[in-house]
Amino acid sequence: MLQLTGGNEESCEVSGSVRRPGMWKEVSFGDYICHTFQGDCWADRSPLHEAAAQGRLLALKTLIAQGVNVNLVTINRVSSLHEACLGGHVACAKALLENGAHVNGVTVHGATPLFNACRSGSAACVNVLLEFGAKAQLEAHLASPIHEAVKRGHRECMEILLANNVNIDQEVPQLGTPLYVACTYQRVDCVKKLLELGASVDHGQSLDTPLHAAARQSSVDIIHLLVDYGAPLRCRNAEGKSALELAAPQSGVEQALLLREGPPALSQLCRLCVRKCLGRACHQAIRELHLPELLERFLLYR
Repeated sequence: MLQLTGGNEESCEVSGSVRRPGMWKEVSFGDYICHTFQGDCWADRSPLHEAAAQGRLLALKTLIAQGVNVNLVTINRVSSLHEACLGGHVACAKALLENGAHVNGVTVHGATPLFNACRSGSAACVNVLLEFGAKAQLEAHLASPIHEAVKRGHRECMEILLANNVNIDQEVPQLGTPLYVACTYQRVDCVKKLLELGASVDHGQSLDTPLHAAARQSSVDIIHLLVDYGAPLRCRNAEGKSALELAAPQSGVEQALLLREGPPALSQLCRLCVRKCLGRACHQAIRELHLPELLERFLLYR
C-alpha cells in the first residue's frame, strides 16, 4: 500500500527547463522512495540519503534509531550506502552496514557501493565493504570497481581489490583490461603496479593492446614500462595499425618506439623468460628463490 510520508507546501515555479522546488509529496512503497515531482527534482532523496552523502554521522544514527529503513532507495535505486561510499564517509558506511544495509545493492546504472568507494578513492570504505561481504569481482554487465579505481588513479583501492582475488586481466566491454584503462588515462603508478603483479602486457581491448593505448596518449614513460615488460611492438589492432603507426610524427613516443624496435638484449629475454615460467605470482616467487640481491633486483625491475 502506498503511503504519503512528507510534503512541502511551497509553490512551484518553472522557468524554461529549470524545475524549482515546489509542492511535492514523498511516497514510499516498500524499499522505494519517489515523489510527485520526478526527473531532476531535488526531492528524489530521503533525509537518510542526505546525511550519508554529507557524512553527518550523528544525524544518520538518529534517523536509523527512529526506524528509518536503511535500504530505502531512490527512483534510480541509489541507497544511502551508495551515497556514503561516494563521499568516502567510512563511519557512515559502517553504521549503515551494521544496521543491515545491502552491501551489494545495484543502481540502475550498474553501480555498487564498492564501485562508488573506488570512484571516491576511499580505501577505508573499500575495506569495510569487503569485510561485510561485498563482491570484489562483479559480472561483466555491472560497473567494475577495479576499472574505476584504475581510471581515477586510486592505486591503493586497486591493490586491495587485487588482494581479494579480482581478475587482474578482466576485460570489460568498452573499457578493456585494467592495464589498458591505466594506459588510456596515463596512470603511471597503476601501470607500474599492475605490471609488477603480473598483468598481461599484450591483453587490452579486443585487438588493441596497452601499447596502442599508450601510443595514442603520447605517454613516453608508459611506453618504456610496457616495452620493458615485453610488450609486442609489431602487434596490430583491428585497424591493422601498430603502436608506432599511432604515434604522432616527430613525437617522443615515436622516438621511444623506434629506439626499442631492434632485437632485445639477451639479459632482457632471460628476465622475461624467467618471469613467464614463474607465472603471475612471480613477484613473490622471485623473493623466495634467495637469489643474489643484484639478480633479484634485476628480475623485479628494481
